[in-house]
Amino acid sequence: MDVRVLVGANTKRLRRLKGWSQEELAHQSGLHRTYVSGVERGVRNPTVTVLAELAKALDASPGEFFKEPS
Repeated sequence: MDVRVLVGANTKRLRRLKGWSQEELAHQSGLHRTYVSGVERGVRNPTVTVLAELAKALDASPGEFFKEPS
């Protein structure tokens, strides 16, 4: 699986566990909603800094973004 798709799928999974919209995740992480959408769709290549901001907002470890689906 492409790593961008994997990161996107895990971002979406973690966001949904919080019950948040993309807009809420964007607000909590300081990112733009369209950027969050691009990450979730696997078309953006987020930096480690962006992953750290997303992880902080989602109360997750950065490693969560790289977990393979079970």
